[in-house]
Amino acid sequence: LSLSSTKALHKAGTTTGLDQTTGMTYMYLTATTQLDIFPVLPASPAGQNKQSWVYICNKAVDETHYITVSIGATSIGRLYAGDYLFMPWSQIAQKADIEIAPSTGAASTGINVEYTCIHEGLTYPTSGD
Repeated sequence: LSLSSTKALHKAGTTTGLDQTTGMTYMYLTATTQLDIFPVLPASPAGQNKQSWVYICNKAVDETHYITVSIGATSIGRLYAGDYLFMPWSQIAQKADIEIAPSTGAASTGINVEYTCIHEGLTYPTSGD
């Protein structure tokens, strides 16, 4: 089975395409600690109602290695080797960070992960927020 499809991602309430990204990040995780990969924004009108999409992929080759994806304190699931997540996300509406935690952490058995956020404009919190 082979499927191929394309999807235009639009700014909120428009047919104008999203044109910004955090850039694709590649990490080799060698500790089982939870990592905050997308922070929540402080509540403000400037960040309200903006569209963004999150992509996270477990690039591990060992089928037993997974990463747990959480939004705040809620685990939303595991991504095993080769699995990915692609979902809409509002930093303001969710009121919680997106975090990942690998199942294994030894340097020789770490997990490769890639992720990005495609968006119409994000404002990152300052160190005092």
